[in-house]
Amino acid sequence: MNIPTATDLIAFHDACLATPRWGTVLPVKFADAVSPWHWIEANHRFNSMLWDEEDLARRRHVADGEIAQNKRHIDGFNQRRNDAVERIDDLLLQALANQLNPAARLHSETAGMMMDRLSILALKIIAMRGQTLRGDADAAHSATCGEKLARLNEQRDDLAACLDTLLADCAAGRARYHLYRQFKMYNDPKLNPQLYAAQTSLQH
Repeated sequence: MNIPTATDLIAFHDACLATPRWGTVLPVKFADAVSPWHWIEANHRFNSMLWDEEDLARRRHVADGEIAQNKRHIDGFNQRRNDAVERIDDLLLQALANQLNPAARLHSETAGMMMDRLSILALKIIAMRGQTLRGDADAAHSATCGEKLARLNEQRDDLAACLDTLLADCAAGRARYHLYRQFKMYNDPKLNPQLYAAQTSLQH
C-alpha cells in the first residue's frame, strides 16, 4: 500500500474544493474501501459538508426549526468525519505494521488526525482567499484577510511537513502512534444521558 504524502493530500483537497459544494455534487472518486484514499476522501467530504452546515446554522433570518435541522446534520457529519479518521488510521497502521517499533517514541496525534486537520485547513484557506476577493468589502478587510491567509498557508505547510516526518519516522522505526478511538458519546443513545433518560421516560 502506498502511504499518502502531504503534497498529494493538499493537491487532492484543493482539487475537490475547486467545485463549489463538491461534497454533495461530485461522485466518489476512490471506491475501494480498503484504500486509505477512500477514507481520506470521505473525511474531506464530510468536513466540507460540515463546513456548509456550520455556516447555515448561524443564520438569524430563518425559522428555529431550520437551525435545529442544521444542528442535526452537523452532528451526523461530525460523527462520520471522525469515523473516517479512524478508518484512515486503521489502514495506515496495517500498512506500517512490519515497520512499527514498540520502543520508538510515541506521537500523541495520529496520522489520520493530522490529515483531518489538513482537510480543515484547506477549507479555511479557500474561504479566506474568497474574503480577499470580495467586491463588496473595503481594502482594509481584504488586507486583513490577506494576512490571515498567509498565516493559514504557513500553518498548512508546517503541518504537512510534520505529517510526512511522522509517517517517515514510523516506517523507519523511529516513531509510533496508537489509535485510541474517539468514543463520541453525544450521538449514542446508550451513552448520552439526555437520550437514554428520554427513552426511559417514554417506556413508562
